[in-house]
Amino acid sequence: MTVRQTDGAFADAHRRMWRELLPVGRYQGSGGYRRYAWTAADAECRAWFQEQAAARGLAYEVDRNGNQWAWWGDRQGTDAVVTGSHLDSVPDGGAFDGPLGVVSSFAAVDALRERGAAPRRPLAIVNFGDEEGARFGVACVGSRLAAGVLTPDQAAELRDAQGVRLPDAMERAGQDPSAIGADHERLARIGAFVELHVEQGRCLADTPHPVGVASAIWPHGRWRFDFAGEANHAGTTRLEDRRDPMLTYANTVLAARKKARLAGALATFGKVAVEPNGVNAIPSMVRGWLDSRAADEATLDALVAEIEKAAGERAERDGVGLAVTRESYTPVVDFDLGLRDRVGSILKESTGIGVPVLPTGAGHDAGILSSAVPTAMLFVRNPTGVSHSPSEFAEEEDCVAGTAALAEVLESLACR
Repeated sequence: MTVRQTDGAFADAHRRMWRELLPVGRYQGSGGYRRYAWTAADAECRAWFQEQAAARGLAYEVDRNGNQWAWWGDRQGTDAVVTGSHLDSVPDGGAFDGPLGVVSSFAAVDALRERGAAPRRPLAIVNFGDEEGARFGVACVGSRLAAGVLTPDQAAELRDAQGVRLPDAMERAGQDPSAIGADHERLARIGAFVELHVEQGRCLADTPHPVGVASAIWPHGRWRFDFAGEANHAGTTRLEDRRDPMLTYANTVLAARKKARLAGALATFGKVAVEPNGVNAIPSMVRGWLDSRAADEATLDALVAEIEKAAGERAERDGVGLAVTRESYTPVVDFDLGLRDRVGSILKESTGIGVPVLPTGAGHDAGILSSAVPTAMLFVRNPTGVSHSPSEFAEEEDCVAGTAALAEVLESLACR
């Protein structure tokens, strides 16, 4: 993907916005980011988004679920073209996951204006709230609420590690939690949503292509495993007298890895909470959160059932109680075929060569919205494939190429 000669200024704007965002929510201990929903770092990101909208004369609004919008054209119009992503992060996440899509969206608008293009259909940039689910445990909260996938009652039950309820956190941040819920009227006015994202994998890394088009998102979900044992003294309790849930948890982690490998799928226990969490105490409770993904729903369901079975068998041997709760689930997403093919054709016409079409195991707001709105995704090459880590990276040249690709798509969809 090459940048048009008339688009020089937007590359500078991209770099400037990137520099402004880099310090926000950065944790010096790891070099990664802790931009959790409805926190001070999140507020800084949201203020930055509003400033970018104002600097371009875009109409700014916050919807009932806390998602931010910047409109070019009639925001009450129909058949709108929307782009954007999210600004929050996983714990100690990288700089690119989410923010690259938002920065590129504003830069793409700059490119269109530099060309003298103007939208015939409303064009909007969105920052969806709490995409990562790092604070309240459910991913894509903002888009799930808007699409009606997450109900207000379910959202009201979400709590962070300190026991703070999601509605209370929203209220403290100045958002009215009584208004949250499905936003079908807004979604009905959207004709297409195109999200740009850094690739979270290596499909593009060994190719000459800086940009790819998404075909599908693997089905995925999160399950909480509660292992209940008996607290006791680590120095006086004989091994044979223990009901230690940590042993059951550890065995389940190993079983999950083995069964995922056999199924050709993915299973990860990446979060754990221990009570009472003392060095010299046998735990009374271990909670582990399983993230599992597979190429199809049948494989995913069978895999999780196998992991749960292994956990139950070991729990019985260890004298430990087990409860498994599915906290979230997203079925397979096949992106709108017509929009996907059109995006591919636009990019082929602008570059003279085809662009790769690839699936992903990572969830995105575009996947949540796909049941209500035609959606598509662009991926920017990640040279290492590392993501959800401070080491996440994309070359500046590839980021600019991604922005150029997004500008081509937006011009074709909204301005012609």
